[in-house]
Amino acid sequence: MTSKPSFNNQLSILTLFLVFLFTKSSATSSSITDHFLQCLNNRSDPSFPIAGVIYTQGNSSFPFVLQANIRNLRFNEYRKPILIITAKHVSHIQAAIMCGKQSQLLMKTRSGGHDLEGLSYVTNTNEPFFIVDMFNLRSIDVDIEQETAWVQAGATLGEVYYRIAEKSNTHGFPAGVCPTVGFGGYISGGGWGNMMRKYGLSVDNVVDAQLVDVNSKLLNRKSMGEDLFWAITGGGGASFGVVLAYKVKLVHVPQVVTVFKVQRTLEQNLSTIAQRWAQVADKLDNNLFIRLVFSIVNDTNGEKTISGMFLTLYLGNSVNLVTLLNKDFPELGLQNSDCIEMSWIESVLYYVDFPIGTPTTVLLSRTAPYSNGPSKTKSDYLKTPISKQGFEFIFDKMKEFENISMAFSPYGGRMSEISEFAKPFPHRSGNIAKIQYLTIWEKFGIEAENRFVNFTRMMYDYMTPFVSKNPREAFLNYRDLDIGVNSHGRNASIEGMVYGYKYFKETNYKRLVSVKNRVDPCNFFRNEQSIPTS
Repeated sequence: MTSKPSFNNQLSILTLFLVFLFTKSSATSSSITDHFLQCLNNRSDPSFPIAGVIYTQGNSSFPFVLQANIRNLRFNEYRKPILIITAKHVSHIQAAIMCGKQSQLLMKTRSGGHDLEGLSYVTNTNEPFFIVDMFNLRSIDVDIEQETAWVQAGATLGEVYYRIAEKSNTHGFPAGVCPTVGFGGYISGGGWGNMMRKYGLSVDNVVDAQLVDVNSKLLNRKSMGEDLFWAITGGGGASFGVVLAYKVKLVHVPQVVTVFKVQRTLEQNLSTIAQRWAQVADKLDNNLFIRLVFSIVNDTNGEKTISGMFLTLYLGNSVNLVTLLNKDFPELGLQNSDCIEMSWIESVLYYVDFPIGTPTTVLLSRTAPYSNGPSKTKSDYLKTPISKQGFEFIFDKMKEFENISMAFSPYGGRMSEISEFAKPFPHRSGNIAKIQYLTIWEKFGIEAENRFVNFTRMMYDYMTPFVSKNPREAFLNYRDLDIGVNSHGRNASIEGMVYGYKYFKETNYKRLVSVKNRVDPCNFFRNEQSIPTS
């Protein structure tokens, strides 16, 4: 009679089996990495050796290279890439694409690391992946006579602003307020800034581009064609290739601009002032941009209340600004003493809270001027003004949470004049403002993450009656996986529509899919919210 194996024997067999699986998995992973490395070395241009820009997990510098451009520390502990290529030449990108396809590896492209869901350096799948980090490709060639600039994808917005101001005090570029955002990801997602009411989005001012496609060919606007050029100016470059550089047209700024930061609280009639802001913010002079940020603060009794900060850039002098607002927005109660005149480049520093007088060379720093703590962001679009009672409801709900803020960025002006089909970014005429929900916290761990992410989601739910519908629109550069994720399996087309219609609306999304089918039919360039093939 055969005796049954004992529990200890069963446990030993299970342990051996798990060890075997782990060893086999590790060996397979090592084999994939070795095969990939061999391919990279074989494919690289001998004039620009690739070996010196490859960091594998066994390299002592790997953690630093990976974490240096992780701007949202919420993703610091996610699964790591098998290696990072810090490209210094276009041939490094070309080799990475060829070998990535050959080795069947998922490729991520990172320029500044501000991707709000970390999709440029993490993945939610079990696929082995690698990163092509563009931060070494950061040249900026400003031509003041032609009023253009060629900017490589790894440059930061701060570096771009500084190099323009270096050559002219009457030129600028309508881009974002955070100086450490990478140019490549920012532009390809349809970047906005506080001059958009005057000059439109950054993508509305792009005149050429360089892209490495799925066949490792380097293309410009002429050779890629207008459809692909259209797609990478607001439709997310990572779905179609690797953007190496954009050529942008510069815009004119006065020698003197005016800024202010005026704070009002509930006790100072904030709900009435906010109601009036929602009525006029998109209709004011195109030279005027007044962003409104609500945050939770404590009053003199230590009780929660709401602060409203009006952050403003006016392309003109303070006398004209005060006259204008006393006429069109008297509820704010702006005083001459609230206004500060400075150069446009100094206003960039002012907007992110650098002390007045800070040397503009700080824009060359790649260290963010604010916390990189864990965070969650969501977005919405405001199409009809919110009443005083509506704002009071919003403020009451905000006080239920911690650390959450809401930023309303006004549209109108040039934004209403450009067709929603001109670029993949469709949120044009009919929008009063874009809304950003942002929660930042300090504690790490899944419990804290779930708590604060849930705060953001609940506030987003409370805002449903006030924002766009069918679809509830969203902004691609405020990436949000809550609104849909693509597994790139059998239902990829349907899954893509879920988030695609929200980011791009139906017509633009379908055009993006058409471009994707033509330029990347095998869907090599993909992530959890990329444009799928149909």
